[in-house]
Amino acid sequence: MSSTIRAYIGLGSNLENPRRQVELALTEISEIPQTRLLKSSRWYQSKAVGPGQQPDYVNGVALIETGLEPHQLLDQLQAIEEAHERVRKIRWGPRTLDLDLLLFGAECIDTPRLTIPHAYLTQRNFVLYPLADITEDLVLPSGEVLESLLANCSSEELFPIQD
Repeated sequence: MSSTIRAYIGLGSNLENPRRQVELALTEISEIPQTRLLKSSRWYQSKAVGPGQQPDYVNGVALIETGLEPHQLLDQLQAIEEAHERVRKIRWGPRTLDLDLLLFGAECIDTPRLTIPHAYLTQRNFVLYPLADITEDLVLPSGEVLESLLANCSSEELFPIQD
């Protein structure tokens, strides 16, 4: 990889053996062309954000280094979701796999298909705590510091999964 950038990907699942879904996805992320998996957080169990009664989620975050452009990486992530039979019927509905491109270097992107930093990154404990597992002193493109965001984010209903 000649010119690479570091990116963070949120992983989540609450259907069809969620732990296995996210673990397989982590392996598949490591196989994306021009991309190398650097680290991953531990897994967390969290309550579903969304409509109706849903099973709990398994969530985590991966740090990668990639030579792909943001939309190329998004295409690869969505192909992995499709391979896991992700269905997009209800916003925030249950899913076999959800892969969110959280951060892409220090870039800010706002297109119809992609918003980076991820729109809800600063509000979701199931993103912030796994991010803290794998990175120290993270500063978002907005200048917000992860440590400050964590200080204002409850870990209620977020449980580290023991191996």
